[in-house]
Amino acid sequence: MIESLYIGATGMHSQQTNLDVIANNLANVNTSGYKKNKIDFEDLMYRTMTTTNGIQGPVGQPQYIGVGSAIASTGKIFSQGEIKSTSNKLDIAIQGNGFFELQLPDNTFVYTRNGAFQRNSDGFLTSSDGYMLSANIQIPADSTDITIQADGKVLVTVGGETTPIEVGELELANFINPAALTPLGDNLYMPNEDTGLAFYSTPSNDGFGSVAQGFIEGSNVELIDELLNLILAQRAYEVNSRVVQASDEMLSLTNSLRR
Repeated sequence: MIESLYIGATGMHSQQTNLDVIANNLANVNTSGYKKNKIDFEDLMYRTMTTTNGIQGPVGQPQYIGVGSAIASTGKIFSQGEIKSTSNKLDIAIQGNGFFELQLPDNTFVYTRNGAFQRNSDGFLTSSDGYMLSANIQIPADSTDITIQADGKVLVTVGGETTPIEVGELELANFINPAALTPLGDNLYMPNEDTGLAFYSTPSNDGFGSVAQGFIEGSNVELIDELLNLILAQRAYEVNSRVVQASDEMLSLTNSLRR
């Protein structure tokens, strides 16, 4: 009887974590470039019992009793988010596979799908947090127009010139297993041993997506799906709490027995 108490408790703990994941997805439904989290469950190790009285099966036959559930893993789903028009020439959306590579102040590299870029004081393209795009694209101060092509070429018109000049080319990064990227917050991800090393290409080549100027990729969270998952998690938590309650009531009845 005590076993069912612990089993119900593991189910409640798992569903509480599930609820936290769903809540985080819902909180970021309007976060540009956000990728929703998913959670995987697993059953815990089994306890082996051998029947000795023949009531629950042939004598000597092993019985395998589960001891609850646990969280196997959490990860990201990198499906395409909605592409939204912003009319900002420095907003860039990736349509397809790939990440923008940013350089942190300590010279490490992180990756993002959020293409809301801006120019720093030296004219280099940076993220909204000031992290420089690793392609080191510098926009001249006297630029009058900026064009970013679908293949990543960055063209600017300077001064009184009418013919644009190329000042750089965007490069995208990707991984063998992007779902295993370590989230750092601020829509930034860091690779690890499970993702493999980053490999690079220009947009629209080698299976990489294209880029769209004047657009931003929204969150890939689907409200209806998350609300449905929320209801299911709530019901699962409720059912597991009832297991604990029923076990407690049965133990109470056992303790109240009189000879």
